[in-house]
Amino acid sequence: MNLGAVLRNLRDNRDTFRDAVRVRNPRVLLSLLGPAVRGFLRQAAKGRSATEIDSTHAVHFDWTYERSRPDLARLHSAAKRSQWDADTALDWSLTVDPAHPERDLLPEAYLPFADLPGYRKASPAQKVEQKRAYLAWLLSQFLHGEQGALFAAAQLTTAVRWLDGKLYGSTQVMDEGRHVEVFHRYLTTKLEKRYDIDDNLYVIIDALMSDSRWDVKFLGMQIMIEGLALGAFSMIRRQTREPLLQELLRYVITDEARHVHFGVLALEECYTDDLREAELRDRQDWAFEMALLLRNRFLIHEFYEEHYAHAMSRAAWDGHLLASPVMRQFRQTMFTRIVPNLKRIRLIPERLRPHYEDLGLMAYEDLPAAPELTSADLLQG
Repeated sequence: MNLGAVLRNLRDNRDTFRDAVRVRNPRVLLSLLGPAVRGFLRQAAKGRSATEIDSTHAVHFDWTYERSRPDLARLHSAAKRSQWDADTALDWSLTVDPAHPERDLLPEAYLPFADLPGYRKASPAQKVEQKRAYLAWLLSQFLHGEQGALFAAAQLTTAVRWLDGKLYGSTQVMDEGRHVEVFHRYLTTKLEKRYDIDDNLYVIIDALMSDSRWDVKFLGMQIMIEGLALGAFSMIRRQTREPLLQELLRYVITDEARHVHFGVLALEECYTDDLREAELRDRQDWAFEMALLLRNRFLIHEFYEEHYAHAMSRAAWDGHLLASPVMRQFRQTMFTRIVPNLKRIRLIPERLRPHYEDLGLMAYEDLPAAPELTSADLLQG
């Protein structure tokens, strides 16, 4: 990549870099420097068929085979009973027609750009195409995230300390492979469109895969990415009238609920009893950086470049989306699906609340703890 492209990428992402230094934790910023350079400046995954990420972590063998975690054992049992086959569980013969009046992919009110002049002046066919493209962008990012989750789940299975966690982790690897399969199939055969990975999502996945700390992998994937996905899947399923997508998401949501719960069970004891205060502070600041990247992921820059870059600046686009109702819904997702779990595992300290609130990720006086889930809950999603 030439210097001009690097400087352009630096300019486009200057607000992200400015927000990232709010926490002023040099250890956290150093750990994210490599992923940020590769993702934002070099755009290591854009326009490429493959990307390699160096990964090092300790592999933990348990020669005692002690079954010491009944909570994880129950989760493992629920996961075994909930396995499903995408070929038989879903009716792939259904036709997906973006212009079908009774099977709307997404309602217009759900589109964060619906009130822009470029959309309002578009023809009906152009509006249908933008809606198809927007859903394709959303599902493309889910596809890329699921591939990251597949690899992270494999790492977590080798790194987690408890045999019951390893056994459950083996079922999550299967879950994530199935999710890659269904999202890729839907994008390829139904929407016939797929986008590159968003730079913010790439930085998150790069940071997770290249970090040697097993608990940070849990934190980033199980709590942050899977938690956000759980909320986003639920929101899209409520909005869409497309029956195949509704049913696909119903199955995926059931899996994701278990994955998030796995992260909470694995980290709650660790962050309460095992870490020194300085180590816990690093995780708190790292979680904030992940929240920032997850928020910026939904600025849909790849969609903007295709449909709106000719009509408005990226700064104007970002400002519009950050004030849109869809972004407010996302902040609610952060609250209901991620923030309570972060509180439960001691990762929302009072010192960081102003930063979360200033970024629009949290503006609530009281943060409830995440509820305890039963095996029945996890079977139902």
